[in-house]
Amino acid sequence: MARRLIGLSIADRDMLPSRCIGCTYWESSQALPRECGIACDTAAATGWVRTVAAEWGECGRVAVEDGAFLGFVKYAPPQYFPQALHMPSGPPLKGVPMIACMHLVPEARRRGLGGVLLRAAMRDLTQRGERSVQAYALAVRTDFENSPLVGVEFLLRNGFEVATPNPEVPLLRLDLRSLVSWSDNLEAVLESLRIPIRVPARAPATLVNDRGR
Repeated sequence: MARRLIGLSIADRDMLPSRCIGCTYWESSQALPRECGIACDTAAATGWVRTVAAEWGECGRVAVEDGAFLGFVKYAPPQYFPQALHMPSGPPLKGVPMIACMHLVPEARRRGLGGVLLRAAMRDLTQRGERSVQAYALAVRTDFENSPLVGVEFLLRNGFEVATPNPEVPLLRLDLRSLVSWSDNLEAVLESLRIPIRVPARAPATLVNDRGR
């Protein structure tokens, strides 16, 4: 068994969940229902990752086990996520990188993988000189299997605070400078997680919900 974290820009997109390969929900400028895969364009999704990586830098982390997908998190400055302008809590904070979405295979839920991916994203942002990070979070009970937002309770447990309240989709923010240290070996933590079944590539995935991580 060999688990590792790799950049989204160098990951084989075919290993991602089928509905994520071409999903352009966050990259769409038209207001859309909050549903994964509601807008799909594989070429556009691939081009988006390449563009952001070239203009800004790595825009996500993918956890894999022997080449099989376990989970991923995607993040970038808000201007790369036009859908954010349609969130009910208002526009995103300017100049603050944004965590857009996080998906895990079902077997990895509530076993610590979400926390590892989130810390990997925050470690990357901190090392690049960013001072804070933001995320729109889903506060209502729904089918997280198809939701493009991370659960609010998960983010609150990981240090985020509400920046702009909303009963359905609040905007949360985390001051990266308040974090003690990024000396943890996340790869070692990832390897130690008790994920019972190694899932084949492109297996159905689910969002970290507001009760699990």
